Amino acid sequence: MLEVERYELFAGPAYHFDLERRDFFKLLGGGIVLLLAFDHPAAAQESGRGGRGQGLPKNVSAWLHISELGIVTVFTGKTEVGQNIRTSLAQAVAEELRTPIASITLVMADTSLTPYDMGTFGSRTTPTMAPQLRKMAAAARETLIDLAAEKWKVDRASITVADGRLTYNDQSVSFGELTHGQQLMKTVDEAALTPANKWTVAGTSVPKTTARDMVTGTHRFTSDLVRPNMLLGRILRPSAFNAKLASLDTKEAEAIKNVKIVHDGEFVGAVAPDELTLAKAIDALKAEWKADPQHSSQPSSKDLFAYLKSHPEESRQRTTPEQGSVEQGLKSSDFIREATYTVSYIAHTPLEPRAAVAEWTDGKLMVWTGTQVPFGVRSELAEAFSIPESNVRVIVPDTGSGYGGKHSGEVAIEAARLAKSAGQPVKVIWTREEEFTWAYFRPAGVIEVRGGTLKDGRIAAWEFHNYNSGGSGIETPYDVQNKKVEFHAAESPLRQGSYRGLAATANHFARESHMDELAAAMGMDPLEFRLKNLKNERLRTVLQAAAAKFEWDKTKSIPTRGFGLACGVEKGGYVASCAEVSISQPDGKVKIERVVTAFECGAIVNPEHLKNQVEGGVIMGIGGAMFEAIEFDNGRILNPHLAKYRVPRFSDIPVIETVLLDRKDLPSAGAGETPIVGLAPAVGNAIFHATGIRIRSLPMVPNGLPPQSQPTA
Repeated sequence: MLEVERYELFAGPAYHFDLERRDFFKLLGGGIVLLLAFDHPAAAQESGRGGRGQGLPKNVSAWLHISELGIVTVFTGKTEVGQNIRTSLAQAVAEELRTPIASITLVMADTSLTPYDMGTFGSRTTPTMAPQLRKMAAAARETLIDLAAEKWKVDRASITVADGRLTYNDQSVSFGELTHGQQLMKTVDEAALTPANKWTVAGTSVPKTTARDMVTGTHRFTSDLVRPNMLLGRILRPSAFNAKLASLDTKEAEAIKNVKIVHDGEFVGAVAPDELTLAKAIDALKAEWKADPQHSSQPSSKDLFAYLKSHPEESRQRTTPEQGSVEQGLKSSDFIREATYTVSYIAHTPLEPRAAVAEWTDGKLMVWTGTQVPFGVRSELAEAFSIPESNVRVIVPDTGSGYGGKHSGEVAIEAARLAKSAGQPVKVIWTREEEFTWAYFRPAGVIEVRGGTLKDGRIAAWEFHNYNSGGSGIETPYDVQNKKVEFHAAESPLRQGSYRGLAATANHFARESHMDELAAAMGMDPLEFRLKNLKNERLRTVLQAAAAKFEWDKTKSIPTRGFGLACGVEKGGYVASCAEVSISQPDGKVKIERVVTAFECGAIVNPEHLKNQVEGGVIMGIGGAMFEAIEFDNGRILNPHLAKYRVPRFSDIPVIETVLLDRKDLPSAGAGETPIVGLAPAVGNAIFHATGIRIRSLPMVPNGLPPQSQPTA
């Protein structure tokens, strides 16, 4: 991390990347600055999205500074939300620059210091940002060699770089000594990168760079930040979704000492110096809300799936050309199966609820908040207050998880509205109930599948329709000549958005469950059936690796114990999961006993952290597979507390074994999302092989198996 004193120097004027050359060195001091030009026009065009465009970079996508003290500072708009990119990106720089990782500082997700970035999502940091930073570091290394060659008047090929020093025979100089007195700026477009099979820093299990701060508690999340004269704020929430404020009596609340009430149309909030006083003030507000009663356009969770099928969102319908003829394929099939699968809304439940600290100074706004899209939040704030984006600065402290749930800036706007009215900095932290109720959810969905196979096990026809939950991972990786795969947008009764893996979890659940249904119809082993229809060698390899580790050929399901598997492709990663479940008597409780997951995402950057990502995805997947579901009725969430909404507990965690396949011949892909997609179908298939009961809804067993489906032996 930058020294706090120096970092606070940047809290004044909003610096942007259209700076004059002299401004870079005024900001950072002497040394070397390298700017990375966009690789192609499309990237430059992308940089202008997400807002009104003030202050966005015109020709730079990342940059790096080597100071006269030898400190390497790297600037990126990406955010650290627990996926350990602060470490993996530092590894990328250390690898190419030939310097110890301890000498590298990453400044991340600060809209006044870092280049524009669309956001941290879609497992895109490793395949897109890491190569950019590697390119800059490699160019910096070559620039340093040029300086040393000029200094010593020798051939640059005779100079070696290692451990932050350049050496020629018995002469040696540190990066800092070499850059002293320099004010050199270069724009980089190309640079030769070190191949993965020659990595010495990347490809190793470097410990988390902020591990000590995390363990000792010195790391400060947004909710930990304190500004001078800061107040705490909270919003008065409506009684139900879409409820309107009919009347408000603030007298009792305003009578409380040191409390200020903010009322602006439908927006009602309070600020106070401490939590207890703030809670009293909110409780003292007398509000009446007008909410429409339940009617057909506002379904409950009980009739959700019929609603999604019957309420298409016409403006977002998307059809894809049919390949071959599904009907002809079905006519030629010896075995046909047709089924409907459903997926409930679930909550992100981040460890750190939404939080923001807002501070106004001379008409300029600074906000600290945990978000995956800092530049998007900057745009939201500028629009909300009708000010230029150049007058807004968003800083993202390393954040306590996101899972795709922190793509919006509502808490930042709330804190800024309260701070503007109070004339003091204000911190807003959502309660867990607010997080459950007013954040967006993973989309619910209905998926209809028809499939047909020939006697020899080849798939002859495949038809797949997803309603509402999304198109990620919707394409089948299996070899099918006759297929039709479509996503149908629907009007969602609840606010919905990104979630770890997006719709790939739902689509893999339906597809891999249906693959098992087809295999069962033929009496064919599920592994054999998949391999017979798979030409993709990368997917075949992870499937075989998981099966070998799991000893699939030795498994035999019985009524109280079952075994299942599933595989898939998403975000450039290849995954296969095998699961063992037990079914207890007489309560029908299902427990996942063991999971083996094989994962391949190209060249591995950090094996230990990749393993953590895989295990984290498996554990998170247990909730959505087994018991997580949002219940709602009449415009209200019925289970907005962890006491009523069950997430995986320690007692739910199975033995988890991870097989990592390192493909140094392939570019690295992201790993934060894909490992989650195989868990649910593998467990569902295991339940089926134990009991003969096919469960086609997520969550599968929130209350255990029903009595009629419990094992009898």
